[in-house]
Amino acid sequence: MEKTAYAPEYRVLTGNEAVTLGALAAGMNFFAGYPITPATEIAELASELLPKYGGKYMQMEDELASMAAVIGASFAGSKAMTATSGPGCSLMQENLSYGMLAEVPCVLIDVMRQGPCQGVATMPAQGDIMQSRWGTHGDHPIIVTAPSSVEELYRETARAFNMAEKYRTPVMVLSDAAMAHMSEKIRIPAAEELCITNRKKPDVPKDRNYKPYEADETDIPPMASFGDGYRWFVSGIIHDETGFPATADYEKIAEKLTRIERKIDWNIKEIESYEEYRTDDAEIIIVAIGIVSRVAKGAIDKARKEGVKAGLFRPITLWPFPDEALQKQAAKAKKIITAEMNDGQLSRIVKELDGTDGKIEKVTRNDGALMTADMIYDRIMEVK
Repeated sequence: MEKTAYAPEYRVLTGNEAVTLGALAAGMNFFAGYPITPATEIAELASELLPKYGGKYMQMEDELASMAAVIGASFAGSKAMTATSGPGCSLMQENLSYGMLAEVPCVLIDVMRQGPCQGVATMPAQGDIMQSRWGTHGDHPIIVTAPSSVEELYRETARAFNMAEKYRTPVMVLSDAAMAHMSEKIRIPAAEELCITNRKKPDVPKDRNYKPYEADETDIPPMASFGDGYRWFVSGIIHDETGFPATADYEKIAEKLTRIERKIDWNIKEIESYEEYRTDDAEIIIVAIGIVSRVAKGAIDKARKEGVKAGLFRPITLWPFPDEALQKQAAKAKKIITAEMNDGQLSRIVKELDGTDGKIEKVTRNDGALMTADMIYDRIMEVK
């Protein structure tokens, strides 16, 4: 797009508005979606603003078609996004899997709500942590980021586009019903602060045999757009560098799967992001994401007034999980408490890390209501 959708200023926005504006600032020029509470406002604002900036909005018949349209638009050169909630995200998993194997840059926003199944559409939850990583079948890489404020929703949505474009992969952003509809004053950053990234294009002549999955030293293949004049084959079957199936070649199969994992692994330090709050001398570490991490800070401050040395570790990039950073905190801590609005999905992740054996406690809430600072505070005082 020639026009940009940013203005360096302060504005009061809801979380869903911030997502749409952050996407536009990153260059989103295609959105396909299907209405679902509590994510619908993202699509509504995209339908209003995209035409003004030369983009396209498509109202799809369901979530399966939405994800398919996003993948198709990305192949055609668009920066494409969709938005949904837990039930819709489940329906998108098959096409998301296709996007991972075909290495298609795109962004999926999941505004989590209470579940399972239809659950309670208007209530917040954090039950999609595992779905965001393992919702599709087979081994695959995925980048998932979990903001905790309206401003961070803006910035992390923009960063999601940058990562999708740079690493040629789908990226997910996890919001929730509370953040989606709350309003906060945020600073809209200038364009140069967002460091907009675009996908790497091939530099071979168009009359040569372009190989869409032939990687260079970065393990990230250049990606031509349909219509650029390059001929290339796309398949959801495991393929070689030409894009054609490699189902009878075990070496090619292993090479493909290893490479798509490796291109993320090699860049973990650039991808991962996390926040530490009052952890320098903390003996009890609270691990929380999203809206719960904000509540946790209140509990930590209250515990500190009682002489209890508590601190917060907040993964911003949930996948890849910032293992090493949390392990450093775990080595110093006496206890680790995971706080989450589900039955303990985050706790399961932390238990797998070295140095956390015997230290893990948890506080959970899965009734659709927000976790309170007192719930976390009480758990801190029980285990101190």
